[in-house]
Amino acid sequence: MTDVLWTPPADVLQRSRIGAYLRWLAEHRGLEFADYDALWQWSVTDLETFWRSIWDHFEVVAHTPPTATLTERGMPGARWFPGATLNYAENVLRMPGKGDDDPVVVAHTQTRAPVVLTAAQLREQVRRVAAGLRRLGVGTGDRVAAYAPNIPETYVLLLATASLGAIFSSCAPEFGTRSVTDRWQQIEPKVLVAVDGYRYGDKPVDRRGEVAAIRAALPSLRHTVSISYLDQVVPESAISWADLAAETDEPLGFTPVPFDHPLYVLYSSGTTGLPKPIVHGHGGILLEHLKMLALHHDLGPADRFFWFTTTGWMMWNFLVSGPAVGAAIVLFDGNPGHPDLGALWRLAAETGTTYFGTSAPFLLACRKAGLVPREIADLSALRGVGSTGAPLPAEGFTWVYDTVGTDLQLQSLSGGTDVCTGFVGGVPLLPVHAGEITCRALGAKVEARSPDGTPVIGQLGELVITEPMPSMPVGFWNDPDGVRYREAYFDVYPGVWRHGDWITINERGGCVITGRSDATLNRGGVRLGTAEFYSVVEGLDEVVDSVVVHLEDDEGGAGELLLFVVLAEGLTLDDELRKKICRELRTALSPRHVPDEIHQVRAVPRTLSAKKLEVPVKKILTGTPVDQAAAKGALANPESLTAFATLAQHRAP
Repeated sequence: MTDVLWTPPADVLQRSRIGAYLRWLAEHRGLEFADYDALWQWSVTDLETFWRSIWDHFEVVAHTPPTATLTERGMPGARWFPGATLNYAENVLRMPGKGDDDPVVVAHTQTRAPVVLTAAQLREQVRRVAAGLRRLGVGTGDRVAAYAPNIPETYVLLLATASLGAIFSSCAPEFGTRSVTDRWQQIEPKVLVAVDGYRYGDKPVDRRGEVAAIRAALPSLRHTVSISYLDQVVPESAISWADLAAETDEPLGFTPVPFDHPLYVLYSSGTTGLPKPIVHGHGGILLEHLKMLALHHDLGPADRFFWFTTTGWMMWNFLVSGPAVGAAIVLFDGNPGHPDLGALWRLAAETGTTYFGTSAPFLLACRKAGLVPREIADLSALRGVGSTGAPLPAEGFTWVYDTVGTDLQLQSLSGGTDVCTGFVGGVPLLPVHAGEITCRALGAKVEARSPDGTPVIGQLGELVITEPMPSMPVGFWNDPDGVRYREAYFDVYPGVWRHGDWITINERGGCVITGRSDATLNRGGVRLGTAEFYSVVEGLDEVVDSVVVHLEDDEGGAGELLLFVVLAEGLTLDDELRKKICRELRTALSPRHVPDEIHQVRAVPRTLSAKKLEVPVKKILTGTPVDQAAAKGALANPESLTAFATLAQHRAP
C-alpha cells in the first residue's frame, strides 16, 4: 500500500529486544507465535502467563517472591503479584548493561551548563539524597513534593524518595501557585524541594514568590529544600540542596514495599474542579515501563532516550524509567522554540540521541515552519521518533520521513496519566502506516465500543480497556471507598475501563484516535472527531491554531458548529478566508464538517501540557462562568478564555 512509510528490516527478530523476548518465550515457556497479532491476543487473554513472563524475562529484583500473578481479575480491584515485595528505585538503578563510568543522565538546559551523570555518580547522588531525606524524618508513606524542572536533581529526588518507600509528586515550576496548592493540599507533603527560578529561552523567571506562597498554603510541610537553579540567595528558612546531598557514610539501601505500594502521585489536568490525585504503584509502573521501553520502543544499553517533557506531564515519569532497561536518558529544560524550532533537533545531534520523543503539536509546528531537521543537524544516530499528546495526522508522519530520516521508525502513541504509559503505539515488528497508530500494546486489551456497548472493528467507537493492566492506578488519594476512582473510569460500562477517547481499530489492528469523546462533534447523529478537523484547518498557511466545538440543540436539531481560529501574524479573518476554510473542510472531510460560524481569536486555551480545552470552551459558550468552566491555574494561557466569555455574552438571547 502507498501509505506504508517504514517496513521492519528482514533481520528484525535477530536485532530487536522483542525478538529476544520471543526466543525467550519459546525456550522457557514453550510458546511460539506466528506474528504480532497472535502475540498480542495471547498477552490479553492469558494475563497471568504474560505478565509473569515480563517479570521473569526482565529479572525483576524482588525481596520476597509473589504468591500468585493475578487474583480477582475484575476491574476495579484486580490484585497483581500479591505477596511480592520490591522497590522501583532498586530496579531502575540496576541499569543493566551499564558500567560504572557509562553516562546514564545527559542533561541540557537554558539555565546552566550541561550536566552528565555516570551510573556510579547517579547511584552516589541517590545514596546521599536518600540519607538527607532520612535525616529530615522522611520514611515509608511520607510525601515528598518537587516544584522543579526536568533536571538531574528532580530525577535523583524521585529515586531517593522511592528508595525509602516514601511517595513522590512533582509540579513543573511554570505551574502557578493555585495549580500547585490544588494538587498538594490533597496529599499533604512533608518535604518540599523547589527551585528559585528558571530560564525560558533567554528570559529569567523568578519563582521565589510562588515558593513562599506554596509553603504558606501547605501546613503539612516540615522542611523546604531550595535548589539554587538561578543562583539566587536561598531563604534562611530553607535547606540548600548541597546540604541535603551532603557527604555521608550511610549505604544505599532500598526499602522493600508491596507491589502496589504508592510510588508517586500524578494528577489529571484539573481543567474543571480539583485535579484528580492518581496514585501509581512501584510494581505496576516498573513492569509496564519495562514492557513498553524494551519491547515496544526497543530501548537498551546502546540507546540515548529523549522525550521533550516537563515534570508536570506523565511523559517525564515514562522517560526517567529508561535506565531500568539500560538506556541513558537525555533531559532538557527550557523553551523548545528558542532560539528557533531547530533547537531540539540540534540537541539530539549533540547528545547522540537514538530515540527522539516529542508531541504531535511540536512536529506539526516544525512542518509548518518549513524546517528540514536533517539539514540543520546530524541525525545519523536517530533510529526512533515518538509522538504523543495529540493525534498525529498523516501529513505529520510524511513530514518526519521526508525531512528527518527515511530509516527510522516513527511511533505515534496514546495512553494517559491514568496508566502512565501508552496503551496503543508502535512495535518493531510492524510497518508504519501514515496517520495510524500501529498497534495495541502487549497486555492492553483495547477495544472500540459502539453506543450499545458492543465491540466494533473499522468503525468509530468509545475507547475501552476490558482487562486489567498492572499500571492502572492503585487508586485516588483520599478516596478510601474508591468512589471517585470508579466514577472516573467505570461508571459507563461496569467492570470496563472507559478512557474518554474516540478510536477506530482497523482489521490489521492499527488505530486512529480522533479526539476526546466528551468533546465530540455530533451533527445529525454522525460523530465527528476533532483531530481530523484540526488537521485540515491548521494545514492552511493562514491558520496557526484552532479549536472547534459543537453546541447541541435541545430540540434535537443539528445544533451549531463553531470554529475559532488563530491566524498568522498580520492577518484578519474576512469572508474570503471563511469561504476558503469551509471549502477545504467540505472537500477534505464532508459537508457536515462545515462550521456555522468562524471567529478569530488571539489564542486557543491549552493546558500546561499543551492539550486544547474544547470542553471548557463549550461550557463557557453555553453560559457557564469562566471560573467554573476551567481552573485557570491549570492553563498555559488563562487569559485566552476571555474572548469566549465575551462571545457568550453577545450570543446570549
